[in-house]
Amino acid sequence: MAFKQIFPKILLFLAIGALIAFSSLSALKKQKENELAYQKLLQTEEKNYLIGKFEPAEREDFIHIPIKYTIGENGKYLRRETWDAFLKMRDRAEQDGIRLRIASATRNFDYQKNIWETKWKNFSANTPDGLERFKKILEWSSVPGTSRHHWGTDIDINSATPEYFESEKGIREYIWLVQNAPSFSFCQPYNLKNGGRPMGYNEERWHWSYLPIARGLTEEYKNLIKKGDIKGFLGDRYVSELDLINNYVLSINPECL
Repeated sequence: MAFKQIFPKILLFLAIGALIAFSSLSALKKQKENELAYQKLLQTEEKNYLIGKFEPAEREDFIHIPIKYTIGENGKYLRRETWDAFLKMRDRAEQDGIRLRIASATRNFDYQKNIWETKWKNFSANTPDGLERFKKILEWSSVPGTSRHHWGTDIDINSATPEYFESEKGIREYIWLVQNAPSFSFCQPYNLKNGGRPMGYNEERWHWSYLPIARGLTEEYKNLIKKGDIKGFLGDRYVSELDLINNYVLSINPECL
């Protein structure tokens, strides 16, 4: 066969090969783009979870707490694992004559925002300076987007006031929790400030965290959340002046890390 007859076939073969190679490269590029987009979506979803931008009632891994186990309004939610552990701890406490009920459970961003902004407005008269007011609220309340209560792993037990846990009943309950809660994987993140926890919120004897999940989420928060993610509430302009992540979110009882 003459070369001039073979040449068009060679060109056609090369063209088809080039087209196949180009298609393969395009497919690989598209696959990589899809994988990156998926990873970005997962990271965004995880960040939203960590800062409380979700509805616990819409998540299958959360459970609505029956009102007989709570104090105050109905409508409290927890992660299922936290709830199961609390029930076991509650049953054990009942055997020892101690009654444990949940005063506060999951608080998403909007819930925490309402707490924060109510205090922001109420403190405005006595503390007009914005930064000082911000710090004053931080003594007891988390900035929206920084609360461990966002995660469904943390509960307030029986009350959320120092006065209650200074009463005879409250002291007895707190002693029981200190002695027994670790057996059910609960830890008190806001213990007395000391060398191990020099910064952060005041002591909260009522606040207990379910470590098997909260410990990992604490680490994820440290790795994923930046100052720029903490916004969307009254006074958020002061976030840039404070190291909220290190001095509050991560400033917890070392035993809970």
